[in-house]
Amino acid sequence: MVGIITAAAVVGGVGLIIGLFLGFFGEKFKVEVDERETKVRAELPGNNCGGCGFPGCDGLAAAIVKGEAPTNGCPVGGPDVAKKISAIMGTKSADSVRMTAFVKCMGDCDKSSRAYNYDGVKDCGVASFMQNGGDKTCTYGCLGYGSCKKACPFGAIEIVNGIAKVDEEKCKACGKCVAVCPRHLIEFVPYDSDIRVSCSSKDKGVDVKKACTVGCIGCSMCQRDCPVDAIKVENFLAHIDYDACAGCGLCERKCPAKCITSKETR
Repeated sequence: MVGIITAAAVVGGVGLIIGLFLGFFGEKFKVEVDERETKVRAELPGNNCGGCGFPGCDGLAAAIVKGEAPTNGCPVGGPDVAKKISAIMGTKSADSVRMTAFVKCMGDCDKSSRAYNYDGVKDCGVASFMQNGGDKTCTYGCLGYGSCKKACPFGAIEIVNGIAKVDEEKCKACGKCVAVCPRHLIEFVPYDSDIRVSCSSKDKGVDVKKACTVGCIGCSMCQRDCPVDAIKVENFLAHIDYDACAGCGLCERKCPAKCITSKETR
């Protein structure tokens, strides 16, 4: 009985000493955390998608408090979260434009041609290592094997008739799809923009028409007719300056290839 009591006392004493030791050094070497960081983190959505460019929401919260990231740095939270974080930081709310991912290609199974039949793993990254960078004749177009769909944490992408389509209402502009696309044809565009160029090909017009019926042929008609000088043709491909675009739709109506689209025609 004496042995049991002695053992219990020893164990209890050791535990007490270790507890005091840990408590002392925990207090001595604790890292002070700015309370604003905790508050900012509480306002972030917690998706940890990395779309902000930092390692998750914790990383972004720390960066905002340190002044290394803007208060509107979370693409998922959008303007509402940005306003709350600005209030915490005591700064003026930064302007935030809602962005959405856009697949710059309309070359689905009916409009584009195939160089060969691919029967391998249904993954765009794997297919891109094949001959011609994939089975499509156009070396710039959407491969349609759904790597972007698998990467999207919000279920905002579907593969329709061999081409990726973004549901802009679900898209949070986190950037997962942009990062995984081997052909780099997904970009962020303003959600409110109506006119877009649905092509990524930099080939000459004659080669484009052989590969796809709706590819940009670089004719520059859109550039010549734009009343606000918001569209330029470089490397046989039209590009829109969304800050300048008035959304008049003239370029869409003039485009002979029908690769300039609006929400009604996409």
